[in-house]
Amino acid sequence: MIAPSLIPRRSGAHVKTDRIDARNLARLHRADELTSVRVPGAAEEAVRDLIRVREEVKCDRRVARQRIRSFLLRYGKRYPGPRDAWSHRFEVWARSLSFDEPHAQEAFANLMSAYFVRDTQLAEMGRRIEEIAGSEPFASDVARLSTLRGISTLSAMTIISETCDFSRFGNAGSYMGFTGLTPSEHSSGASRHQGSITKTGNRHIRRVLVESAWAYRHVPAVRGKLRERLEGMPPEVAAYSWAAQVRLNRTFRTISARKGAHTAVVATARELSGFVWGLMTGNLGPAR
Repeated sequence: MIAPSLIPRRSGAHVKTDRIDARNLARLHRADELTSVRVPGAAEEAVRDLIRVREEVKCDRRVARQRIRSFLLRYGKRYPGPRDAWSHRFEVWARSLSFDEPHAQEAFANLMSAYFVRDTQLAEMGRRIEEIAGSEPFASDVARLSTLRGISTLSAMTIISETCDFSRFGNAGSYMGFTGLTPSEHSSGASRHQGSITKTGNRHIRRVLVESAWAYRHVPAVRGKLRERLEGMPPEVAAYSWAAQVRLNRTFRTISARKGAHTAVVATARELSGFVWGLMTGNLGPAR
C-alpha cells in the first residue's frame, strides 16, 4: 500500500487514464520513488478511533464551557473568586446561579446540560482507554513509553495507536518527519534558511508531544508518578529516561532564553519524538 499524496507528479500533465496511471506507477515503483504506508488492523483502528473521538469530545466540552462563560458575561454574572478560569469552584458557583427571566434560566440550563453530558462522556471514555491500556497488546508498550517524563497513559496510547509500528521508521529523523515537528527549509548554495515546522505529519501525535514537552521546563527529577512508573523497569530504560530529561531540559532552557518558551517547547517536542522512537525500537544508545 502506498501513500497517494506522496506520489510524484509531473507538472503540466493533464491527461489521466487508468493505462497512464498504471504505467507511471510501474515506472515509479521500479525507481523506488513510491512511499509505502502501513494499514492498521481492525482492532488497532478501532482503538485509534476511540481515542480520536475522545479528543473531539474534549473539544466539544471546551466549546460548551466557552458558551457558558459568554452567556454569563452577557448577563453581567462574574465569578467572585480571584480567578474566573474554569474550576470545580467555578462550576459549583455557576450551578447556583439564577436569572430573573424564565427564558434566560431555561437557556442557561440547556447550556449547563450540554456541558455535563460532554464532561460525563469524557470521563467514561478516559476510564475505558485506561482499561484498554492495561491489557495486551498495549500494556507492555504503554508501561515502557510512560517512563518518559510528561507522557501519561493517555498520551502513550495516542502515540502508540497513531504510530502502530515504530520499526517502519529507519531512524529518529524519519519519525520526527512523521510527526511534522521538523522545521521547513529553503537552502541553496551557502544560503540556509529554516522556517516553521512542516506540520505535514500526524497532528494527533504532534499535539500530544508538544503537551508532554512542557514537562521538561522543570529541573530533571524522578518523583511521584514517574518514580512509580519506573519501578520494575530495566536499568537501561531508567537510564534512558533520565538522559532524556537532562537533554530535553537543556534544550528547553537554551532555546527559550533566545527565542521564547513557545518556540522552545516545539523544539523540545521534536527531540522528544526522537527519544520516543529510540525507546520503542530498542535504540537506547546516546542521543545524537
